[in-house]
Amino acid sequence: MLCGDAPAGQRESFDEITHLIEGASTIAVCAHTSPDGDALGSELALVELIERTWPEKRVSALLADSDVVPRTYAFLPGAQRLVRAADYYGAPDLFFCVDLSHPSRLNEAEAVLGRSRSVAVIDHHPATERFWDAGVVRTDAAAAGVIVAEYALHVAGALTRSMAQCLLCALVTDTGRFQYQNANGECFRVASALVDAGASPSEVALHVYQSDLLGYLHLSATVMGRIATFEGGKIAYSYATSADFAATGVPVAECDGLVDVVRRVDGSEIALFLKEVPGGKVRGNLRAKSDRDISAVAREMGGGGHPAAAGFTVEGDIDQALSVVLPKLRALYAQEGEAR
Repeated sequence: MLCGDAPAGQRESFDEITHLIEGASTIAVCAHTSPDGDALGSELALVELIERTWPEKRVSALLADSDVVPRTYAFLPGAQRLVRAADYYGAPDLFFCVDLSHPSRLNEAEAVLGRSRSVAVIDHHPATERFWDAGVVRTDAAAAGVIVAEYALHVAGALTRSMAQCLLCALVTDTGRFQYQNANGECFRVASALVDAGASPSEVALHVYQSDLLGYLHLSATVMGRIATFEGGKIAYSYATSADFAATGVPVAECDGLVDVVRRVDGSEIALFLKEVPGGKVRGNLRAKSDRDISAVAREMGGGGHPAAAGFTVEGDIDQALSVVLPKLRALYAQEGEAR
């Protein structure tokens, strides 16, 4: 049913992906660096789909970084099989990118991509240049998990409970629990199909949103206490330093949700959260509650994303990052002739 409602051309693109899979003996699947729930959930579901549909294939599930799976997502079925790309020395017949359509976001897995014979992509981020042999890149999809679910139904006609659980996590996290602007009708139809297939919304909620470490709650309080606003309250901003992470014991990989703490400010239209990461860098998360395209600002900062959810990483400290990004955010209002 969902496949019948899919956008024109998606079936043909799915068939092209299938052709690549059928012609490959070894397949490596990888999501983007600093993976979130959509990245990991979509990757793990796709890996299971390929192995169940084509059991003769040798499939490897890769992490783009030399890091562990974020604690929040360790409950996902199959998470224990993920291996660091730096520890994978093969030259796969097929490299499958999930939840990214730019090779630079593969980090250490980009070297594996370079050794691959062919490339497939499933993504919902804007793509600047095609580097894949077959794929589906749909910016109107709420999450990569939506497309993976539709592909699973296209090739297998059904979803296992474990696949559905991974994909529900993908949808829930990338829509902010169905609160973001990207939560469209297709997303809810897919979510319904996933629950019908055995996915548990309460289990996703328990692990992702109701199992915070005490240190994370303390860090959240610190971030809340630092919130400042600009442009008459339309831009809300806060940050976390390396010292904050050390004091609370919270890994950097587990604090992406802090941007939503900033996003809660009444009257704000844009939320900015900056965090210091290893290597003398700052990672920025942007969220929009209006129709302003914050992804344009993220791209100017060397990052990318969606109009309402984007991010970037820059060299320097918090003050240096803020001095560059804040004028760009303010310019979104100045360009429209709004009062500064």
